[in-house]
Amino acid sequence: MFVRLLYKMTRKLISLPSTLLRSDAAKDAELLVLRHENAVLRRHLTRAVSYEPADRFWFAALSGLIPRLRWREVFAVTPSTLLRRHRRFIAAKWDYSARRRTGRPPAAMATKNLVLRLADENPRWGHRRIQGELARLGHRIAASTVWQILHAAGIDPAPRRSGPTWREFLSAQAEGIIAADFFHIDTALGRRVYAPAFLEHGTRRLHITGVTANPTQGWTVQQARNLAADLGMRMESLRFLLRDRDGKYGEAFDAVFKAEELNVIKSAPRAPRMNAHCERVIGSIRREVLDHVLILGEAHARQVLAVYQSHYNEHRAHQARTQLPPAAQNEPAATDTGAHRLLRTRILGGLISEYRYAA
Repeated sequence: MFVRLLYKMTRKLISLPSTLLRSDAAKDAELLVLRHENAVLRRHLTRAVSYEPADRFWFAALSGLIPRLRWREVFAVTPSTLLRRHRRFIAAKWDYSARRRTGRPPAAMATKNLVLRLADENPRWGHRRIQGELARLGHRIAASTVWQILHAAGIDPAPRRSGPTWREFLSAQAEGIIAADFFHIDTALGRRVYAPAFLEHGTRRLHITGVTANPTQGWTVQQARNLAADLGMRMESLRFLLRDRDGKYGEAFDAVFKAEELNVIKSAPRAPRMNAHCERVIGSIRREVLDHVLILGEAHARQVLAVYQSHYNEHRAHQARTQLPPAAQNEPAATDTGAHRLLRTRILGGLISEYRYAA
C-alpha cells in the first residue's frame, strides 16, 4: 500500500513542473474544460465520490496554490466531510476493543486443560466440585468459569453426564474380581493331573495352589483356604469370585469366600468366554511351559508351575498393566544402557529367559 501511494505521488510531482511552465491562456482553457467535465460528472453521480489516500494527498498539496475562498468551488470536500473524518480518526485512536477484551481476562490454557482432565477422570463431579478441587491445588478460579469451560467443551452437567466407557467400567470392576478355573496336565506316562488357577483381575496376579490327580471337593476346599491365607489383607479389596459350574467346587468351596464377604458368580454352562481371563492365562501356561516340558508326576508339575508362577507375577510383562509385571507397583527407573551390562537368568533350564541390568 505504501509503495503504491509513493508511486502515484512521484508521478504527479513529476508532472507538476510541466503544468506550471505552460502559458496562462492554455492553463485557463484547460481549467475551464476540467470544470465543465467535473460538473457533468457530478450531475450523473448517484452517490458520493470515494477518494483514495493518494487522491487526498494530492488535493492537500495543491490546496496551497489555490486561494482559500475558492476551495469550495474547486474541491468536493465540505467542512462536514472534514469533521466526519476527524471524528473517525479520534474514535479509532481511542478504540481499544481490538486490542483488549472487556471483562475478566480469559483462563489460562493450562487451567482449562486441568478442568477438562478432572471432569474426564471424575464423571460424577460437577463444576462446583471441580472448582473446589482446583482451589485446593492453588488455582483461584470462579465456579462460573469452570462451568463455561465445561460447556464450551460439550461436557454435560454431572447428573446428566455420559457415564464411563466400557473399558473404564470393566477396569473399575476388575479391581474386585478374582477368577478360578481348573486345568489338566498329561504326564509323560499318560497320567492326568489337575491344578486350580486363581487370577486377580485387577493386578493379573496368578495363584496356582496345588496339583493333584484326584481333585475332590474336600481337596478343592483346602485350596480355597490356602488361597485366602496367602492373599491376607488383599482379600478385603475383593468383592466377587468368578468360577464355572464344575462339580469340583461345591458349596463348601463357595462358603470359604462367602465368609470373606465375596459374592460367588457362576458362569453359564459351556461358556468359557465368561471366564476369559482365566482361559487366557491357562493358555499362556500351556504355550510357554507345558507344551515344551515332559511332566513326570505331581511333584514335578508342582515344581514347574511354582517356578512359572513366580516368573509370571514378578517378571513377565503384561499389556493390561502397561508392560509391568503383576507384582510391580511402579515403572522401573531409566537406566543408562551403555553403562551397565545386561544379565540373563535362565528359567526352567533356559525355556524362559529373564533379563536385568547389572547394578
